Amino acid sequence: MSDQTDELEALEESDERGRRQGGWKSLMIVIGAIVSALAIGLAVVIGTSGVTLADVAQSVWLSIFGGTLTGDLADKYPIIVELRLPRVLLAFTAGAGLSLAGVLMQGLLRNPLVSPFTLGVSPAAAFGAALAITLAGSNSLPSWIVIGSALVVALLVSGLVLSLASARKLAVATLLLLGIAMTQLFEALTAALQFIASENTLQAIVRWTFGSVNDANWGDVQVVGLILLLSVPVTLWFAKDLNAVAFGGDDAARSFGVNVSSLRLGLIVMSVVLAAVVVSFCGIIGFVGLVGPHIARLIIGSDHRFLLPFATLTGGLLLLVADTVGRTVIAPAVVPVGIVVAFIGAPIFINLILTRKTAMR
Repeated sequence: MSDQTDELEALEESDERGRRQGGWKSLMIVIGAIVSALAIGLAVVIGTSGVTLADVAQSVWLSIFGGTLTGDLADKYPIIVELRLPRVLLAFTAGAGLSLAGVLMQGLLRNPLVSPFTLGVSPAAAFGAALAITLAGSNSLPSWIVIGSALVVALLVSGLVLSLASARKLAVATLLLLGIAMTQLFEALTAALQFIASENTLQAIVRWTFGSVNDANWGDVQVVGLILLLSVPVTLWFAKDLNAVAFGGDDAARSFGVNVSSLRLGLIVMSVVLAAVVVSFCGIIGFVGLVGPHIARLIIGSDHRFLLPFATLTGGLLLLVADTVGRTVIAPAVVPVGIVVAFIGAPIFINLILTRKTAMR
């Protein structure tokens, strides 16, 4: 009883601090949005084609409102609009979606080690996409079939993992171990598909295992961006309820009138959908859903009213920077973004494990 009282007092203190610091945290979100916009512009500029920020701004204006291409812009316009902008925007929106999914899972399960990757959702989605590609063979598949296959497998796996955790009242550390087992299983299944696949199909499947935005197009950006735009306001609507669960636990949240079961089911499904859609377009990008929320939490705190939008921006920036590094560090060769993110995310993940070793015993 005293533990629950302490948790409620901590929740009330957190709310009070949130009210006092709300103005500063809102300013940080605005600054984050401005930095994100500048980073997107700079990422389009970086390369060997001599593109400037003025060229990017003019190209965006012409693509929206129309006009006549003149001078050097006629040569640069296809590079900007058809190649770099879709790639940059897909990297940002994919990273934002994975980070938002990670925040939701971490808050609902009250553990910063949880992410779509550590629970096996991303590898399961990748297997679903790879299965659809393998069954299609040499036939070209509509993107919605690949997305649907990834989504169905991801939902089934997440439902299985969370159902087992609920039925057997598993601790979060045990849930993470179950997620690791699922990750190994679906990575093995994906490897089995690669073993029997034809050369062309194998190339497509390998793309999922590396994680890449090399083949980005405007259709990909529209789908991922739409899912993200629909998810952010919904999660913000439930931010206070998520605070109650994350800071006080299920019992304390229920005392505040939160329907914990419905909240957890709805937001977990949303996070799985976000992760599955991103994976179906970009492949397995393992650490963004873990590292993005962690960096955001260090900067802006744990109040989900501010953490949700800020972590979305942080994840987008993280993947955008990783992709920019990957395509420039050994140019003209391109390092897949999933590899670059792993180099960044692995040390932070190790640090999280070591700093929480007592809680995980």
